[in-house]
Order: sequence, then structure tokens, then C-alpha cells
Amino acid sequence: MESNRVEYKRELNESLERVIVSFLNSKEGGVLYLGIDDKTHIAIGLTSFDELQLKVKDRLKNNILPSILGLFDLIHESRDGLDVLKINVASGPEKPYYIKKAGLSEAGCFIRVGNATESMPTSMIEEHLRKRIHPSITKIRSPRQDLRFEQLKIYYQENKLTLGEQFLTNLELLDEDGKFNYAAYLLSDENGNSVQVAKYAGKDRVDLIESKEYGRVCLVKTCKMVLDKLELENRIQTQITGKERIDTPLWEIVPMREAIINAIVHNDYATDLVPKFEIFADRLEITSAVAVSPGRDQDEFFQGFSKPRNKVLMRVFKDIGIVEFLGSGLPRILKTYPKEHFHFSANFLRITFPMSQKMSEKMSEKMSEKMSEKMSEKMSEKMSEKMSEKMSEKMSEKILKTLEESPHMTIATLAESMQTTTRTIERNLKVLQAEGKIKRIGPAKGGHWEVMDGK
Repeated sequence: MESNRVEYKRELNESLERVIVSFLNSKEGGVLYLGIDDKTHIAIGLTSFDELQLKVKDRLKNNILPSILGLFDLIHESRDGLDVLKINVASGPEKPYYIKKAGLSEAGCFIRVGNATESMPTSMIEEHLRKRIHPSITKIRSPRQDLRFEQLKIYYQENKLTLGEQFLTNLELLDEDGKFNYAAYLLSDENGNSVQVAKYAGKDRVDLIESKEYGRVCLVKTCKMVLDKLELENRIQTQITGKERIDTPLWEIVPMREAIINAIVHNDYATDLVPKFEIFADRLEITSAVAVSPGRDQDEFFQGFSKPRNKVLMRVFKDIGIVEFLGSGLPRILKTYPKEHFHFSANFLRITFPMSQKMSEKMSEKMSEKMSEKMSEKMSEKMSEKMSEKMSEKMSEKILKTLEESPHMTIATLAESMQTTTRTIERNLKVLQAEGKIKRIGPAKGGHWEVMDGK
């Protein structure tokens, strides 16, 4: 039945934009079905489905402001053998949305009241405008204007899609002055954005055993590199019982993957903050710059109401198959890791993926072994350096004594008498000369060495 989040229409008519705008301006978003009777809820079906779908997409793209690309999905459904168009609409981050030709007025802005679409009061329009505090990455100009997008084109080609000549405009990668915006910067082949993956030996941030940065490339590539890294770290632990072999990952694969993608796609890059991924002996922590206010906003967050901050990134990641449908990631995480694993602060969202006690003990042992190996390597290197220094000192003393007795000796005869290589002799002679302990008198052939006083 129809509700504040669902509406049915027999066919495409002039009310399309009003309904979509009302969903965009609501807290929850909504779903509009075309091809279903609004009274009986029986499928009527649509004729010329492909042509109608293109019309809907064109109208939503051109008739509503701010741009809603990335905020809606068009899905083909079959009911009783009839074609139905399902339009999924997210709650928009840049309210108020309005019909372009009517402008920011009660005639252009709409909201949902029960199962009806009604005009938005002027006071509400003004309140929404005041809440537009943070600029979108589409409004911020890129710090560089010499951007290339070869990596992005390859990802589209791999998914049998083509970025045409107008892709910069179609993907909203240009600002109002036709310059590259920050979204373009993040998706370009070279940029200054990077993501940190850190690994610690214990349960705190004291013993850092590994820290790597992934990025400075197209954000899609950065995301894939982080996914590969954490999937590698999520090693399968095998337990063989009398009856079967049980393979267990450190963290559930699907929720972990969704959390990684969400952290990268929905991060507030306008703050210059980037996502961070930290592996401890007992858990994985994923932190991103996402502000979710306490109370109703957090309640709606956990209910899965999608409010993509970076709709351009959302659209690109959806185009290339990394993201499936709007708002589908969080429910997948919550199935395994409930609300207690989410921590909200003023500017950040952190998700914690704990390990079992047994897994945690194994990881602690392995990380401690790794730390011990590193310490042993460093101690070995220091001991090796000290031994080399002592050997070098002994060699220098022997060379000085030999040259004092036989100043006409050549490098070859010195090497032969000391049972070493000519390169070793040459290196030591250079050091002794630099220290002022010996001096070469005359040419290389026919000359001799003079050992200086005070050696």
C-alpha cells in the first residue's frame, strides 16, 4: 500500500518530478512504482519500456535542482509478466530540492505528508537552506587543473561502459566555471589523496609494526588496493576436526568489504580528512570522516536510509560495479556486527570488527614473533656493522704498517700480501687518504706512499 515512502502510478505523467522532489526532501527517501494502479495496487504494465525509462532518466536529470545524479536508481521489475519501473530515491544531502522551472518556492519544493505530496512551506525552505554548511566536493575547485582520467576510463571499459566526450559534464566533474572540481581531483590518475593502513603488535597503538599509504591515484584504484590489502590480512584460519575442515576468516568477509567501501565513498573529503584502517591483535578498526548527529539522525542511519554525501563518487562506484544499490551496504554490516560496533563522535564514524578470543591470541603470538624478528634483524645489523668497523680498523692498521716498511707497494701487491681483494684495498686507501694518514707521492706508476706523522 502507499505510504510516506511508497507511491504507485499507472503511467508516466506530469507529477513525476513533484513526487521525486518530495522523496528527496524527506528524511527517508522513497520508492515510486510506474505501471501499478494506485488504488488496486495491481500491475498494469508499461508499453515501450526502454523508451519510457530513458524519458524518466532525462526528466530527473534535467528538471530537478540541485542535480540528483547518484541519488536515484531505475530498476526493471516484472509483475505477473508485465513490465514495471521501480524508482529508488535517496534522501538528498543538499535540501531543499526543487523543480527547476518553478524555482525555490512553494510551487517548486515538495515534501511527503502521509501518503500525499504537498508543497513545502517557505519557513521550511529557508531552514533547509541555512543547514547547507559544508560545501559539496562538486563545489570545491581542484587544487590542480592538469588532470587525466585514463585509470577511470579503464574501469568503465572493464564493465562494458564508455566514458564519452561529455563525461566530465555528465559525471559532474566540473564546477560552475567549467574548472575541475574536487570530485574530479579524487578520481584523476594523480592526486594528493591517500589512505593509511596501519598494523600494531598489541591491542593499542604503541607497537606499530607496519604502516602503508595507498593512494595518490584514482580513488577507485585506491579502494581496490585497500580491499586487496585487508583481504590478504583477513587470513583464513583452518581447524581440522575428526569429521570436517572448518575455515574461519578473522573478520566476516562481506561486512568488512562493505565497511571499507562505505568509508572511502562516504568520507567527507571537504574536511581534508581521509579514511584510516587499523589492525590490532584483537580487532580491525575502520575510521572515516562522517558526521552523524545523535538522536534521530543516528536512528535513521541504522535503519538504512541512504544519504550519500558524495553522490558523484557513489554514482561512479555504482557504475563500475563496486556498489550495488543505494543504502545496501549498512544492512549487510548490521547482520553480523550490530550497533554496539559503531562509535560516533563529532566528526568521525568508527566501526570495530572484533576477533574471537582464540583468534586474538593467535594474532598476538604472530605479531609478537614478527616484532621479535624485526628486533633480532636490527640487532644483527648493528653487530654486523660493529664487526665490519673493527675489521676495517685492523685492515687500516696493517696497510699503514706495510706501507711504512714498503712505500712502493702497489694495490695489487698489497691485496695479495693481505689475502683480500683490490677493491677492499682501494676502499681503505681512500679512507686513509681522507683522514690524512697517508699521502701519494708521484704518479700512479713509479710513485710511492708516504705515511704521515701522527698516524
